[in-house]
Amino acid sequence: MKETPRPSPSAVQASRQVRTVISRLRRRILNAAEAEDITLGQASVLTHLSGRPGVTASELAAAEGVRHQSMTTTIASLTALGLVERHPDPDDRRRLLIALTEEGHRRVEEGRQVRQEWLAGRLQERCTEEERRTVMAAMTVLERLTHD
Repeated sequence: MKETPRPSPSAVQASRQVRTVISRLRRRILNAAEAEDITLGQASVLTHLSGRPGVTASELAAAEGVRHQSMTTTIASLTALGLVERHPDPDDRRRLLIALTEEGHRRVEEGRQVRQEWLAGRLQERCTEEERRTVMAAMTVLERLTHD
């Protein structure tokens, strides 16, 4: 069996920096669009439902990495806010599918817009044109890492 070579010191350092910056940037972007009446977990569920005609509570729980009971509580809160609705699965009437309401779709889109504007504004205010080009070049390299 062929042994995998150890990563170079620069690969280890780059890995650490990328993970740290992406984690911090993700939190900042999410906080930029945080609505006062919903939690980040609820916002994540809304985003997960976006573009899907209906998902079961079990599927949502698995996707979000939470217990089914916790997801049921989250869905109940979002339903009370008028952001999601439950309806019978046409293929199995015993199951309920969760989907966004019109207001839920609006909130997801509004959140995306706010996050995009926040990041674009930060890049405009705090970076030179050359630095923005460097960010775009770095994203091309990072994107390549996501493909097998």
